[in-house]
Amino acid sequence: MIRSFLIMFSCLWCYQSAVAFPTERFPIPPASANRLFYIQRSSNANTVIYDANILANKSLNPNQPVHTYWIRYADQGQKEELNLIQRTLAYGLYTNKIKDEVNSFEGYFLAYRKRKFVVKLNAKNQAIALFPINGKLQILERVFVSVDESGFTPSVNYIELFGKDEMTNKDVYERFKP
Repeated sequence: MIRSFLIMFSCLWCYQSAVAFPTERFPIPPASANRLFYIQRSSNANTVIYDANILANKSLNPNQPVHTYWIRYADQGQKEELNLIQRTLAYGLYTNKIKDEVNSFEGYFLAYRKRKFVVKLNAKNQAIALFPINGKLQILERVFVSVDESGFTPSVNYIELFGKDEMTNKDVYERFKP
């Protein structure tokens, strides 16, 4: 009786953990000195990576400050560039130099233009992406998108933003429905 209860409790806990913490089942991309953030979706483990495009003189590339690409974990884990549709409709970014600021760019996701972000070099000369999380620009580290693919076209259930407060370095989190 006790054994049956323990097995049932273990199964229930595992199920609830998988539902409550869906992002925990995805691989964490290898660390990179230029990593800004990455996006993962509920549909598969493939991950979209956003790295700062740093020039030899240690500044952000003014023509393309962010390099966006896939790590195809669902395939063979290979790195792959975004195709034209992915770049222009889904995961691409629009960036523009911020006037009178060195190495700072303002931008937005082409698929979601409501929240603008800033890519810049911080005081330690590290590239960071500041994104509105809970109404304040915070350092964005990762994004999880819950996708519903049951209809003709996929729709977004919710988006989770994970990051750090730039001043305190404390973890920040927001979940919202776009």
